[in-house]
Amino acid sequence: MPPDRPDAPDWDARFDREDYLFGTAPNEFLASCRALIGDGARVLCVADGEGRNSVWLASEGLDVTAFDASPVGVAKARRLAAERGVTAHYDVADVDGWQWPKEAFDVVAAIYVQFAPPAMRRRLFARILDALRPGGLFLLEGYRLEQLAHGTGGPRVPDQLYTEDQLREELAGFALEEVRSYEAVIDEGPAHSGMSAVIDVIARRPA
Repeated sequence: MPPDRPDAPDWDARFDREDYLFGTAPNEFLASCRALIGDGARVLCVADGEGRNSVWLASEGLDVTAFDASPVGVAKARRLAAERGVTAHYDVADVDGWQWPKEAFDVVAAIYVQFAPPAMRRRLFARILDALRPGGLFLLEGYRLEQLAHGTGGPRVPDQLYTEDQLREELAGFALEEVRSYEAVIDEGPAHSGMSAVIDVIARRPA
């Protein structure tokens, strides 16, 4: 994220630790969508941090590209991929700085990409739509506004959290297949731990 944003966490400092801030296992929602992803898919992981999701997808034999703004996070992702014996392509870039290709991916995953203010988030969703091939799959999971009461992860800034109405409006260009809000105990490393207010979205670029 841009360094001049006062609400942006210092991700290099947060990732600079021996263990993995969000663990090394894939996100449970993403893993549950494995059958939807199919075999041989080209997948993009947005703001993938330390690589737990991209490495898992690569271990499934998929063609994976991932980017994150933190060089420390990307270095840890590359290390995790090497330890697991898999290959993924990694870039150090933020949402606005990455070179988004057109109609290049079968799947885009945005898992807890929440430290983006509304204007950046809308740009992100527009770029994801353009980067997907027609019929391509978009998978999103994140914290809802109600997460503020739990305090078990995510930003403390209300407009960086999701509501169903907001996502339906901002994802109007997608064909929404599922939007599900629920409470669940999350166990994804020290940064995501405990009862949480979550929302999952399964959508597609219209064919």
